[in-house]
Amino acid sequence: MVIQAKPYLREITLDQDAQLDFSRYPFSIPALRNMNVVAPHADVTFFVGENGAGKSTLLEAIAVAMGLPAEGGTSNVSRQQQEVSALGDHLKLVKSFRRPRMAYFLRAESLFNVFTYLDSLGPGSRPSLHLRSHGEAFMDVMLDFKPGGFYLLDEPEAALSPTRQLAALSAIHQLVQQDCQFIIATHSPILLSYPRAKILQFDGEGISEVAYEDTEHVAVTRDFLNHYQRRLERLLADD
Repeated sequence: MVIQAKPYLREITLDQDAQLDFSRYPFSIPALRNMNVVAPHADVTFFVGENGAGKSTLLEAIAVAMGLPAEGGTSNVSRQQQEVSALGDHLKLVKSFRRPRMAYFLRAESLFNVFTYLDSLGPGSRPSLHLRSHGEAFMDVMLDFKPGGFYLLDEPEAALSPTRQLAALSAIHQLVQQDCQFIIATHSPILLSYPRAKILQFDGEGISEVAYEDTEHVAVTRDFLNHYQRRLERLLADD
């Protein structure tokens, strides 16, 4: 029997031996408090849920537990003293027998700091990332991802137009075919459409798998686009 290297990250659980205070953040977040075993897909896993549901908190904790900086980047990026939750210290990870060739945590909110650090390393083959638009620089970083890598993306749609989100889907697919694994926190119905991806919903009951068509993101977007005039009339009507 051939043992596959992917998924590089196979299981995520809370350390049951730790003395956790579930009345305090981040363990007070219902989805995390009620979290069981999270088994990422070998190719693409999406974290979805309302703002504050815990998806970005867990993604950051996974990054820290994997040795990546909370600010984003590879393990070689200098830490910027960003405050992080205690969750990463209390995760138990089951990893593959083979380490990924590259690991990267890409988060939209701290890209400026990461770009500044990358520029400080000296001139390279391309202009400063600060001379590019946010979306262009974001795509430049993605296009530098290497085969056989493990990539965590936190709400990448914040930097990307719908057209660029489609380009990102194509880039993700090419990398998946080159033995890469992705875990992505997102609100984007475009990104969520990636075939065969595992979509994990964060809510008050915990973390559970949900079908693409059953996500609130898809349902609300479809309803608005199909009935936008009626929805706008209701939303903007005088009391």
